[in-house]
Amino acid sequence: MKYNFMTQQISIAENRDCLEYMRGLADNFADLAIVDPPYSNSTDAINKVDCVNLNKQASVRTQYKKVEWNNCPDKNYFDELFRVSKNQIIWGGNFFGLSGGYICWNKNGTAFGECELAYCSMINSVRLYEFTWNGMVQGNMKNKERRIHPTQKPTELYRWLLKTYAKPGDKILDTHGGSFSSRIACWDLGFDFYGCELDRDYFDAAEERFQRHIAQPTFWETEKEKAEQTSLFASA
Repeated sequence: MKYNFMTQQISIAENRDCLEYMRGLADNFADLAIVDPPYSNSTDAINKVDCVNLNKQASVRTQYKKVEWNNCPDKNYFDELFRVSKNQIIWGGNFFGLSGGYICWNKNGTAFGECELAYCSMINSVRLYEFTWNGMVQGNMKNKERRIHPTQKPTELYRWLLKTYAKPGDKILDTHGGSFSSRIACWDLGFDFYGCELDRDYFDAAEERFQRHIAQPTFWETEKEKAEQTSLFASA
């Protein structure tokens, strides 16, 4: 567990199975779940990061090895997810037949799909977000993120989701942490975070990534700070 004394926020990530993890949570535990579960059991084009190379210079190409993902969510997963969270954003929701509003992430022509869809329980239409992200060319090249996971999403995407759909003081849940971009975004914006990742190698790499990030000076304004400033000006 990591506690931020400046913002009084909690950040907890565990190396556990998501169903086991959620079964230990109370009803409506999280205000918002932002999850990115696998939607294919195939080993085709699925690679696992060799974490030995993560500490090498950015110019060194990271090596990969094949891994089988055979834990695609079923009804039990969704029953638990909707039980423990008040609202949900589910990447790949179109593959699970979820009906409702959707967020369309326009990647601006990457090789691995031009866009991705996420089910969103808080809207009844389609909302567009545009951000270039294909590893080599990113929307913010000055602060380019290094990939540690084959399905890694940019931290900036999660910041946008939090700013758009979360409220100050919300608890955020991520059941498939992966690279834990969600955890970094929550830390930057002052949200309590609870999450898990089943694969030990990914979990260790993501933990290292998170610790490295929070050790650096940050200039991100938290949602709590924004609320306090708004209150201050309103009372002046």
